[in-house]
Amino acid sequence: MSDIIHLLPDSIANQIAAGEVIQRPASVVKELVENAIDAGADDIQIIIKDAGRTLIQVIDNGKGMSVTDARLAFERHATSKIKSAEDLFGLRTMGFRGEALPSIAAISHVELRTRQEDDEVGTLISILGSKVENQECVACPKGSNFSIKNIFFNVPARRKFLKSNETEKKNILTELERIALVNPEINFTFIENDIEVLKYPQTSLKQRILNVIGKGFNQQLIPIEIETTLAKIRGFVGKPESARKARAQQYFFVNGRYMRHPYFAKAVTSAYESLISVGENPNFFIYFEVAPSTIDVNIHPTKTEIKFENEQPLWQILAATVKSALGKSNEVPAIDFDTQDAIDIPIHNPDLNISHPQINIDPTFNPFKQSGSSGGGNSSYKRPQMNWETLYEGFEKEKGSNKEQFFPDNENEGTSLFSPNTQDEKLHESHSIHYQYKNKYIITSVKSGLMFIDQRRAHVRILFDRFLYQIQQKKGVSQRVLFPEIIELSASEASMVPYLIDDFDAVGFDLSNLGNNSYAINGIPSELNNVNATDLVRNMINKSIESGSDVKDEIQESLALSMAYAGAISCGCKLSDEEINEIVDTLFSAENHKYTPDGKMIINVFSDSDIDKLFK
Repeated sequence: MSDIIHLLPDSIANQIAAGEVIQRPASVVKELVENAIDAGADDIQIIIKDAGRTLIQVIDNGKGMSVTDARLAFERHATSKIKSAEDLFGLRTMGFRGEALPSIAAISHVELRTRQEDDEVGTLISILGSKVENQECVACPKGSNFSIKNIFFNVPARRKFLKSNETEKKNILTELERIALVNPEINFTFIENDIEVLKYPQTSLKQRILNVIGKGFNQQLIPIEIETTLAKIRGFVGKPESARKARAQQYFFVNGRYMRHPYFAKAVTSAYESLISVGENPNFFIYFEVAPSTIDVNIHPTKTEIKFENEQPLWQILAATVKSALGKSNEVPAIDFDTQDAIDIPIHNPDLNISHPQINIDPTFNPFKQSGSSGGGNSSYKRPQMNWETLYEGFEKEKGSNKEQFFPDNENEGTSLFSPNTQDEKLHESHSIHYQYKNKYIITSVKSGLMFIDQRRAHVRILFDRFLYQIQQKKGVSQRVLFPEIIELSASEASMVPYLIDDFDAVGFDLSNLGNNSYAINGIPSELNNVNATDLVRNMINKSIESGSDVKDEIQESLALSMAYAGAISCGCKLSDEEINEIVDTLFSAENHKYTPDGKMIINVFSDSDIDKLFK
């Protein structure tokens, strides 16, 4: 029987490695930019076309490579970062495995132009699917210029499952933001389809954070800093009022490398207990500096998950540091009197004879007697005329105003958007009386027993169906705001707005682009009252980012759900009989009245048999 085990060719091995290291165009950007940082570059340009499908180009002014190094860089496990196994315990560079460039070359067409400062000419290397097509000497500036074309051209399955251009661009910007936040001393320029979209100049750490997430956070950042034998921790945490319910700005970095660490995130969150509401997440930008021998960055192919040797002590240090910073930020300011404007407080002198103030009164004054009445009185006083009947004018009209606020009719058709179905489809009895219990639940009689309805979730279901219908039919009605609100977005958030702008318009939002990732909110849907428009728009964008969906229907549902929760009545809201009836009737006319769009139960029925058992 012949042998069946054989060694894989390097081209196939590189493609397998590419499946772990290179997942999407953003992975290529991350690896190339980190290599540029390791090369000592202080100016890096990222150029993409078609969200990286057609071209990813990274140009740096680092130290460049020699002819031999440029050729060896594309061999598997070839690296300048480590020489022995001991070096793995003292890593201070971004890339060290020697897998990134071979993996990139295995699934794309790579062209490299590079030159060292002392060399007169540089080197040009062209590689197609791990095969060197050309190598020659060329004139080029100092540094490296990588051009990655037609990514995944020979892996059609991987290319087929790439997301839309908007999603892939958002992922590239997310990776760039993470790198920019930890390297404020480097200039970053992002060019998309020959247009400069983003530029991060050299600046301080705080200013770089504001450049990335928006200048609106300038007054919301609290500095933290502590140095111990285990680690040096510095950075910024957000004030409690800046916490968000969805996708807060949360970043951890260790030794210049971005990382995910839920355990440390819980330490930060614990410091905000009793300061923020349940479900809200604080913002933070925290930088660790630890001895390289105390961490392991090699447990994940993308090196975003890092294992710490002293996790529990660092957890306690981090939590205490954040608590201390929050406490100092809430200190009562000292009262500082200006001595020049201070009032002159006289000093008590017991020898001084102080007379009591004189009080002049009119003993004949009687406020209950009008002018000219008997018994005497103040002739200039007239009793005010109280017309109590005017207080009740328009009472009946105002009685139903809350109903119009919660359940406005469709202006285009003049009838309720959700007209009740036939009587056979209703589960509740048509003539039953509904009661509100503790301003949270609606109790109503049904054929099989007693039904409890969560009033907020029911309203969420109603508004979701209404908003989704308006988005799909483009029948949303916008109400202008008196003073437009300005919302500043991060680069990754702003990249999603063009993809969502039609749906925003359809539901009633009026947004205008101010440039530099800022938008003015000129109008909001007429159904929304007393909502924070900037927070709502930001949450809707982040919900779409988190879902990662390219299906239009799913994105529209995400927007409708965000607005439904923002506009729904709250628990503890007292409802009139008309409003209760409107909720019940409209809920049961919906296609799915048992659950909210995100799967939460709306109604629960106690059957007659269950009620009878309570009295046995």
